[in-house]
Amino acid sequence: MNLVHTASSLPGAWESALLAEVGTAVVKVQRMDGRPLPPEVHATAEALVVVEGRLELLVGDAEFTVAEGELYRVPAGAVHAVRPGSRGTLLIVEVPERPSSGTIDS
Repeated sequence: MNLVHTASSLPGAWESALLAEVGTAVVKVQRMDGRPLPPEVHATAEALVVVEGRLELLVGDAEFTVAEGELYRVPAGAVHAVRPGSRGTLLIVEVPERPSSGTIDS
């Protein structure tokens, strides 16, 4: 599977294509186009791998540049955002958050 080709064929930047499921984790690819993304937080850690280009990342108050071929692990519960200037192809490995299966009393 060619990750760069798959990302470039997506209809828009920052839209994910699900590539595989590995146990409870999913592997996705995205095309980055230089625009920033708002902060987000997840209950589980995620791995961000820059296949080509670079990822400008803000985690808490710290800024990071993740270069081509590098991996950054975002810890569970860490507020993180994509900063302007992120371009290229990003591979994401994460455990999707699922809605609670608990019941609601009426």
